[in-house]
Amino acid sequence: MNRTDQYILGVETSCDETAVAIIKNGREIVANVVASQIESHKRFGGVVPEIASRHHVEQLTIVFEEAMKQANLDFNDLSAITVTEGPGLVGALLTGINAAKALAFSHGIPLIGVHHIAGHIYANRLIKELEFPLLALVVSGGHTELVYMKEHANFEVIGETLDDAAGEAYDKVARTLGLPYPGGPHIDRLAHEGKPTIDLPRAWLGAGSFDFSFSGLKSAVINTLHNAKQKGITLEAKDVAASFQASVIDVLVTKTSQAVDKYPVKQLLLAGGVAANKGLRTALEKEFSSRDGLELIIPPLSLCTDNAAMIAAIGSILYDKGIRSDLALNANPGLELTSY
Repeated sequence: MNRTDQYILGVETSCDETAVAIIKNGREIVANVVASQIESHKRFGGVVPEIASRHHVEQLTIVFEEAMKQANLDFNDLSAITVTEGPGLVGALLTGINAAKALAFSHGIPLIGVHHIAGHIYANRLIKELEFPLLALVVSGGHTELVYMKEHANFEVIGETLDDAAGEAYDKVARTLGLPYPGGPHIDRLAHEGKPTIDLPRAWLGAGSFDFSFSGLKSAVINTLHNAKQKGITLEAKDVAASFQASVIDVLVTKTSQAVDKYPVKQLLLAGGVAANKGLRTALEKEFSSRDGLELIIPPLSLCTDNAAMIAAIGSILYDKGIRSDLALNANPGLELTSY
């Protein structure tokens, strides 16, 4: 082993995935282990925070051991341990943070707390080296944001959701249609089988706004289904899904296009759990893949949902910048995305 190589271990427990990964020299994944809790939360129709925390406690040691085994490393080989500080479920965050602090303290390894959304953005660096300035479209269960970056770890949020995030709206509409949790993939699948025949609103929020709002759209879907039931009309779930998804994607792509026009960038990154949505990926490729001077980067499905490789990826940048956390590091469920 080359002792000059940098190995960053990442820990991610912000919600319902227990994940540990190791990144070599900032961009090469040498271990990436994820223990999903989807089956445990399915019967409740969503994530139950207490159950999520309990599962993290049960899985963390196993996931740590598997990651070290995959990488064929000892803890002495690690340059730093990075862990999601926030945002997320406070109990879930605490499990990962306390495990990371214990390992950092016992092995004398630097500790770095990182922002979950910064991790999602930096998942793209595991695919392609980032070129600045760039724009990131972040679409997940709790976040919908447009983030402008002039350099590494420099985040300027130019647009964000004012209410429901896109992923949250997907899950709520799926629940209304009687689809299982998590609802996003089921809506995406149905949307490709149906037609957008139902007229649903698009929240543009005024000229020049890069902010998002999906609460009204969610309510419109619920009201449409309720009114149809009262009138004895049966609406095809696939057409409802197609109409809902068409509205979401139209707003996301249009606002992103307007942002690219205002902020000339070299790269456009897609990030977050909803980045796995086939409809969104296809629409972005259609809109941006042929634009001169702009490179569209879309991560593989394995790096869209929560994982620790993305946490180690942003951790590598912060490590090089000399940023460290002390053992007083605590969970911050409402942590804002700011520059480091």
